[in-house]
Amino acid sequence: MFDVEKIRKDFPMIMNHPDLIYFDSAATSFKPRSVIDTVIDYYEHNNCNIHRGDYDISFAVSKRYDDTRKTIARFINAKRPEEIVYTYGATSSLNIVAINFAKKFLNKGDVILTSEVEHASDVLPWFKAAEQSGAIIKYVPFPKSGRFDLEAYEKCFENENVKIVALPHVSNVLGFIYPMKQIAAIAHKHGAYIAVDGAQAVPHIKMDVQDLDIDFLSFSSHKMLGPAGIGVLYGRYELLEQMDPVFYGGGSNARFYPDCSIILKNTPEKFEAGTPDIEGVLGLGKAIEYLEELGMDNVEEYGKQLAGYFISKLEKLDNVTVYNHGAEAGIVTFNVNGIFAQDAAGYFNKQGIAVRTGNHCAKMLDQIIGVNETIRASMYIYNTKDEIDRFVDVIKETTLEKCVDSIL
Repeated sequence: MFDVEKIRKDFPMIMNHPDLIYFDSAATSFKPRSVIDTVIDYYEHNNCNIHRGDYDISFAVSKRYDDTRKTIARFINAKRPEEIVYTYGATSSLNIVAINFAKKFLNKGDVILTSEVEHASDVLPWFKAAEQSGAIIKYVPFPKSGRFDLEAYEKCFENENVKIVALPHVSNVLGFIYPMKQIAAIAHKHGAYIAVDGAQAVPHIKMDVQDLDIDFLSFSSHKMLGPAGIGVLYGRYELLEQMDPVFYGGGSNARFYPDCSIILKNTPEKFEAGTPDIEGVLGLGKAIEYLEELGMDNVEEYGKQLAGYFISKLEKLDNVTVYNHGAEAGIVTFNVNGIFAQDAAGYFNKQGIAVRTGNHCAKMLDQIIGVNETIRASMYIYNTKDEIDRFVDVIKETTLEKCVDSIL
């Protein structure tokens, strides 16, 4: 296991805010000094465009940019770097898949199988795809625990023409790791494709797209120590070859002509029109190197330890309801009984604790867990059990009166 106190010193946000307990990494993570320095170095010493400059620094930056695609492919064990498409974030990646499926693969009456635990960015693009293609949205039944039920999932294929399954690998609200390898195997057995929202998975668990046998994976840099504004779409090369760009422009075409014909560049460049987020790509590459040095098995185990420790502490309190007992991915979701989630969070803020409240963009999840607003404490490699202990001490003493006083 890694040295957490040493890790904390790598993060300027922690050094600059020593009294802050930051439990909102599922929304966005802190950035280590090496990532920040990489972005600054680009602007101070290598600020140029890529693939278009006949001069030394452009050649050098272009190579680093292209090599990062190889780094990402290695990190998720893609077969080839050409299966890695740079996007503007997981939402962008998810939309590219849904838009193309509506055009290329879906017909009237086909089924898009998703779930009510979905983040808006994974379900709304499929709503639109269904509208455009005449396909039907159906939902995998979930028990109130929020755990994935493989038997109930497989029954969804009975007498249904399921064309694509769209599910998260890790729930952004409940922190459960879903059995993606089995989910993908069942989908493929029934002739369906599978598109995975990896926004909460890739930062926290070891990802092997070949072993999982998934067709698409979407994730964002900013949740895994990297800069905001850059994301990744992994797709099987043969599927990406069949898909069209969502955006057209410079960088994505080889030639175009007055008769309106276009010759696109090869995959993945055909999807990457316009000037890219160069510093974001370089920063993401450095973030991956940081995580690889720690070891993703260690990252996953530490997140599980933190969540288990936190939940075990909360379970001893009589003023708290926990909604994700046994969570594995560093997310703990709960409420302080009798207190509106945002009021409690306002009080926590006064105590120097940052958490997220609301429905966490999963606006149908209340149909499963029976409550719309929750407090989500999400932890990462730089958080400690001492921070959890300090937070639990605050929760113990949280009352409605104190929350009201903190607002006034």
